[in-house]
Amino acid sequence: MACHVMDRYVQALYPGCMSADLDSLRSAFPDWSIFRSDTGAFYGTRRGTPLTMAEIDAGLCQTVGADNIDAFVKQLEAQHRGSAA
Repeated sequence: MACHVMDRYVQALYPGCMSADLDSLRSAFPDWSIFRSDTGAFYGTRRGTPLTMAEIDAGLCQTVGADNIDAFVKQLEAQHRGSAA
């Protein structure tokens, strides 16, 4: 199976994630409850307290989802960067 550039990037940052191993994703992003739908899409919902309206207005999301792992990890990283700002 061919490995895409983004696949290699994600694999380097989060070993085991490219096997679509949910435990690896959960370890890499412990502040999120992560699951896959029956169609294979990835979803994550923040653990802990809900976001405030100000955080939502600033672009943070309580739940993110994507059809593939590359897009999903990008969304989780963007949310992490946004919460650190």
